[in-house]
Amino acid sequence: MKFSRRSVLHGTAAAFASPLLGGIGTGVLSERAAAQGTDWKHGLSLFGDVKYPAGFKNFEYVNPAAPQGGVVRLSGFGTFDNFNEVVALVKGNLAMGTGLITETLMTPSFDEVSTEYGLLADGVRHAEDHSWVIYRVSDKAKWHDGKPVTAEDVIFSFNVLKENRPDLAAYYRHVTKAEKTGEREVTFTFDGPGNRELPHIVGQLTIFPKHWWEGTDKSGNKRDITATTLEPPLSSGPYRIKEFTPGRSIVYEKVADYWGKDLNVNIGTNNFERIRYEYFRDSTVALEAFKGDQIDWRTETSAKDWATSYDFPAVREKKVVREEFPQNSSGVMQAFAFNIRRDKFKDARLRQAFNYAFDFEEMNRQLFYGQYKRINSYFFGTELASSGVPQGMELEILETVRADVPPDLFTKPYANPVNGDPTAVRNNLRQALTLLREAGYEIKDTKLVNAKTGAPFSVEVLLVQPAFERIALFYKPALQRLGIDVQVRTVDTSQYENRLRQWDYDIIVASWGESLSPGNEQREFWGSQAADRPGSRNYIGIKNPAVDKMIERVIFAKSREELVAATHALDRVLLWNSYVVPNWAYPFARTARWDRFGHPDNMPKYISPAFPTIWWWDKDKAAKVPQRS
Repeated sequence: MKFSRRSVLHGTAAAFASPLLGGIGTGVLSERAAAQGTDWKHGLSLFGDVKYPAGFKNFEYVNPAAPQGGVVRLSGFGTFDNFNEVVALVKGNLAMGTGLITETLMTPSFDEVSTEYGLLADGVRHAEDHSWVIYRVSDKAKWHDGKPVTAEDVIFSFNVLKENRPDLAAYYRHVTKAEKTGEREVTFTFDGPGNRELPHIVGQLTIFPKHWWEGTDKSGNKRDITATTLEPPLSSGPYRIKEFTPGRSIVYEKVADYWGKDLNVNIGTNNFERIRYEYFRDSTVALEAFKGDQIDWRTETSAKDWATSYDFPAVREKKVVREEFPQNSSGVMQAFAFNIRRDKFKDARLRQAFNYAFDFEEMNRQLFYGQYKRINSYFFGTELASSGVPQGMELEILETVRADVPPDLFTKPYANPVNGDPTAVRNNLRQALTLLREAGYEIKDTKLVNAKTGAPFSVEVLLVQPAFERIALFYKPALQRLGIDVQVRTVDTSQYENRLRQWDYDIIVASWGESLSPGNEQREFWGSQAADRPGSRNYIGIKNPAVDKMIERVIFAKSREELVAATHALDRVLLWNSYVVPNWAYPFARTARWDRFGHPDNMPKYISPAFPTIWWWDKDKAAKVPQRS
């Protein structure tokens, strides 16, 4: 399961009919819903009861009396040329912060797992078998032009997203239709029962104003929701676009008459008067801008910079605060990912050889100051990560695909090769050469060649972040010792995105964030149907029946226990197929900020630090550390 980007920054209806409802009218639908015990609810939880009762005042992790005002200056990277989320992954570069202006039907709680509460919707109900869901649009919800958010807006948004976003078309693939079945009600019908995540997925739907997108701009030209635009769009959220310089900066200002400012899910959030993004093309320049008090907040992703670049006067004078926040909300797989659509990467033994050549231990010492741990799971850092050998329910699930997975999966714990000293490196390189020979390669004149054709083996590591060059170049000599010709190429954001859309790469550095309740998005990450769809996140190109079966077990799990077991099984099948060379992770968010902000004492368990969502401008601190203009 994934939530709307709004949850944290740093981000035509068909005729109503379904196998369950048989085209019945609104009144009969209401009777059927009542008969099935589907009264209106204020929130949804995937497997249990919601924490907050109907009519709750605010979330426990916010400060309901948080001061209002102040300006936050944040950094963006690359460039932007688009404000239209509908085409975000297929055209242009979407501006950072657009989640501030858009809203979804529901919004997540940061101290619960897979739980949503009403935002644009004030009520929800669904069939007991999860074959349909009804959302009721709040009669208070308004667009910034004062017009109400309507059921027609919801249906319009669902249709345009499904038609124009390949990733969301896959995500909503099992939602067969959306239809108005009441003055403020929209019914979403699913293609079958049992998928308990689908009502939640629909709740994450971003809603766009139908009347605005079907109108004309100031020049009299009809708007096109299938195209990129730099016209600030009409929206309903707590902020609107105040000003921008294309590709360089964008400023969001708080909406004074925002319809939802007193909504319980919004109390204590959206406390800043303005939020500004300044774009940089180089991370070093961005760091220097932070040091020079041109940027207020920085989330540091470089271990080297965290260890060496924060000894400057403002830190020593305690004007800049360094703080690490635990990451409990998600797992991650970051890795060198192979494009197995290409024949040279189809043999798992060859891919495994790349892992044997990866000296993480020495890299961690030399480049990362010993800060990282090697990733050994696609759900690293959570209870969903597999370990040991399969047992119990997990073993039962894996038995259904025994013939289609590596046999060692059942008898050996997965482990990455360990390097770090000359003896281990030599032994692992020998093992890598053995695997390469088994995969049909041999060494001729110090070059790795195909034993049948004599063609040399070469790879290109495609990067978009210059900071990753030193990592790829550290890895390169080990691969060259195996006779592999290695090229490292860094391109700009636009070129990189275009090559990803066309699957035009050998190896990339990819990452997949995982929630604590994985579900339908797993099809987008690893499913066969996503492998050849431009814009999908199946960067690897996996088409594996065993993986597909494990994904379905995750999606249709009937309890938390079954979900965990099925996710362990999926994790194990992915790991033992050697689709990636796992990288590394750090269990904390490393942050630095100029000391002019406040945050609640009771920070949320699952999304932290949640900046700037639940933070505020502290006037007393800011008086001591005035913001440089």
